[in-house]
Amino acid sequence: MPEPTAVAHPDLVRDFCDGRWDAELLPLIEEHIRIPAVSPAYDADWEARGVLDRAAESAAAWLRTVDDLPGLRVEVLRAPGRTPLVFFEVPGTETHGTDETVLFYGHLDKQPEGDGWTEGRSAWEPVFDGTRLYGRGGADDGYALPAAVTALRALAAQGAARPRCVGVFETGEESGSPDLDHWFAALAPRVGAVGLVICLDSGAGNYERLWLVTSLRGACGGTLDVRVLDEGAHSGDAGGVVPSTFRVLRQLLDRVEDSATGALRLEALRCEVPEERRAQVREAARLLGEQVARRFAWHADASPVTADPEELLLNRAWRPALEVTGADGLPPVASAGNVLRPFTRVKLSLRLPPLADSAAAVAELARVLETDPPHGVSVRFTPDRVLADGWHAPASRPWLGAALSAASRACFDGADVAHIGQGGTIPLMGKLARQFPGAQFLACGVLGPGANAHGPNESLHVPYARRLTACLALTLNAHALA
Repeated sequence: MPEPTAVAHPDLVRDFCDGRWDAELLPLIEEHIRIPAVSPAYDADWEARGVLDRAAESAAAWLRTVDDLPGLRVEVLRAPGRTPLVFFEVPGTETHGTDETVLFYGHLDKQPEGDGWTEGRSAWEPVFDGTRLYGRGGADDGYALPAAVTALRALAAQGAARPRCVGVFETGEESGSPDLDHWFAALAPRVGAVGLVICLDSGAGNYERLWLVTSLRGACGGTLDVRVLDEGAHSGDAGGVVPSTFRVLRQLLDRVEDSATGALRLEALRCEVPEERRAQVREAARLLGEQVARRFAWHADASPVTADPEELLLNRAWRPALEVTGADGLPPVASAGNVLRPFTRVKLSLRLPPLADSAAAVAELARVLETDPPHGVSVRFTPDRVLADGWHAPASRPWLGAALSAASRACFDGADVAHIGQGGTIPLMGKLARQFPGAQFLACGVLGPGANAHGPNESLHVPYARRLTACLALTLNAHALA
């Protein structure tokens, strides 16, 4: 076996990762998909049902079978009323390089199953077509823990240098990570001095190269309730006399959003785009072109808000966006009578630019929606309890930029690493940036075209996941020798 200070050989790393994906990781992720570990925000009985604990214990049980990673220690942290968390730690090899800890992050909880799955596919029964593994929680992000550990095993298999690593895999991310502060406080002495954070819960522009995520949007939202009557009234009697709550709702939302363009009007919802990120957006737009829009399952002749891929990338990463994600007071079409409805209630979800303040944004949203309601109708906006600021990556140190470039070229047939901002939100990233201000951040993931996380037909692009695993190993090796 080579000396433990040896540089990892890319071909051996890739061969090892490919072999483990075939023999272990695919069956393991399939088993994870079968566990309906819906996040607490969508399952009030999560603790009694025990599915989150089952997901955590399943991951930990596999970790305890790993016998080719010296010094691996595994624990499932539990407390009454707290979502469980899987923690692992692996000592580094003795090198002349860094003694900083690498922190891996991912999550094991899932979005609800939802509707619209293609016939033959479902949320809780995995289907592998040779390229994609379909099922809820495979890509978002049940693959993350086994991929992280497999990257470390690939280095151990050839005696290559690796840094000390810890893994934190929670079960409340889809609910805004409400228990993470508690667990990090408990784990602080064991985590150590973190020099690199690797978050595996993000995306990729395509599956042809390694993508480094450089920003994430924040999120806020709430419930907007518009009431005009105590009971419904015959639409022929009340129409034209009693204001329609749906019309009032449209007026209120137009205070926030330009319905013609989708642009949001409130200053608290915007931020300046750093020039470095604009340059990266231009390069990503050049690489992706029409793929930026083609990743979605468009119906008939529907088209994106613009044909310019650069503007689309800026929209999804650096500009706010509003969506109505649910509604009450609207009967199904099949049973909708001629009634002027007494109320309309909608759930608003707002994505915020990386540098916007989520608390200020939701406060301004509430003020604008509730002030001076049309016709004096009752308007109430109830903010969600969980807010999340966005995240903007610190500048990469030279070693990290060089390592990611080399890893991408070694694992993706010479294609260099590219950078992209993601429209999703990972509450942990802002917290970690504040907790470890000197750390480097590697945010990446498998949520590329067709992954459809949170929606029907969520899928893991397995060939990309294999190569990403190998890229992680090579980057860890470079970090140990930096």
